[in-house]
Amino acid sequence: MLLSVDRISKTYPGSRPVLQNVSITLGQGDTLALTGESGSGKSTLLNLVAALDEFDEGEITLGTKTYSMLNDAGRAELRRTQVALVFQQFNLIPSLTVKQNLSFHARLGNKNGPEWIAHLTESLGLEALVSRYPEQLSGGQQQRVAIGRALALKPALLLADEPTGNLDDTASNAVMTLMLDLVRETGAALLLVTHSNAIAAQLDHRIHLAGGRIT
Repeated sequence: MLLSVDRISKTYPGSRPVLQNVSITLGQGDTLALTGESGSGKSTLLNLVAALDEFDEGEITLGTKTYSMLNDAGRAELRRTQVALVFQQFNLIPSLTVKQNLSFHARLGNKNGPEWIAHLTESLGLEALVSRYPEQLSGGQQQRVAIGRALALKPALLLADEPTGNLDDTASNAVMTLMLDLVRETGAALLLVTHSNAIAAQLDHRIHLAGGRIT
């Protein structure tokens, strides 16, 4: 088992519980869609798995790493080496070219292999765009770069938060196909937040959150 989320609960100060006794598991190479209405706790769960936030109760384990035992440096190391994220808003570095953005995360994790970056560039159809900056790209192109940047790390776990939410249907389908093909190629596990039933149906498994609980 690669990822274990065991009876996680999370409440922010002054608010009702966001997550209540949530448990999921994910094996190496598995893909899991996390669906639910806005405010159901999807993004909070993703942030907890990414070690960007701390839970109140329960435990999360990724491989041999137990989150409650990690300090800030340990959590940052986890994100540099084993967990990669793809966001709805792309979050590319505007001062870097496509090629530089693709290599950025891999360099931080000491996994910057030129041959792998070149393969990602070709697989994502970005060969003609490597010298452009994010502002010179369409939304679909920016999302392809964001996916390539995340997978350049060859992470054990890829997290994606509504990765096609800002794209039209044609671009969305193309981006999802590319991402799933590359996830399978790398052997990464994928946990993806989506509102789309069509996208959720493309993944191996699906769970639904409502009111902070799995239903």
